[in-house]
Amino acid sequence: METRINQIRQTIEPLRQAIIHHPVYSHISDHEDLRIFMQHHVFAVWDFMSLLKALQNNLTCTTVPWFPKGVADTRFLINEIVVGEESDVDADGVRMSHFELYLQAMEQCGADTAQIGLFVNELKAGKQLEQALLSASAAPEVRRFVNHTFQVIGTNKAAVQSAVFTFGREDLIPTMFLSSITDLNAKSFENISIFKYYLERHIEVDGGHHSHLALQMTSNLCGNDEQCWAEAEGAIVESLKRRIGLWDGICEEILKRRAVAPATHPPAPSL
Repeated sequence: METRINQIRQTIEPLRQAIIHHPVYSHISDHEDLRIFMQHHVFAVWDFMSLLKALQNNLTCTTVPWFPKGVADTRFLINEIVVGEESDVDADGVRMSHFELYLQAMEQCGADTAQIGLFVNELKAGKQLEQALLSASAAPEVRRFVNHTFQVIGTNKAAVQSAVFTFGREDLIPTMFLSSITDLNAKSFENISIFKYYLERHIEVDGGHHSHLALQMTSNLCGNDEQCWAEAEGAIVESLKRRIGLWDGICEEILKRRAVAPATHPPAPSL
């Protein structure tokens, strides 16, 4: 199984590098750029939680009456990750999910939470995913990213879900966020202490404990089934491509905003 993990790492390395070194991080040069980034990225924060809970539903018993389900080792792995993601602590020790923490970070820096709020409320009201995304006017690249996550969820295959969760999220996010925090620290931003804490928390937790748990979970689920590993690898590759597409879309929005922003220097005098 270690050999299969290494094969996947080798296959996806070019995509990982494209994400880690994507220009989106360096393009965030002021608060408005950061707000654009966060208003898009928050959808990925939300659908991460949905993928996480889909895994928990598949690997543990979450209904009543309760019965033992699956292997206890795998139940332990997913439940420990859920605890960390769904009920972590903020900088003051207050318990909350990482999604709620991200919303607080958005509010602190002045990013608009109305779009993600409308999306979530539409889902709560019973709207289908695509309908809710359209109602909230989510950008096309956001819709493509979230729709792929829910295609993975819809397979109802725990091994595929775990593989995408592991290599498309838990094993990627720490290094990806390290690029973000490096660029942010090089610039003078105010009112982003919560966002920086969010990034640093993921680098700390996902970069160590959670990524190891997720790798073990995927290995347990795929086992010696080569078809399962192949299907998982295909889903991972597609998820990374969707991430690149999301980052590309955010870059386009930032550059578009700059193109229409009024000039900050006075006009040249008439001759």
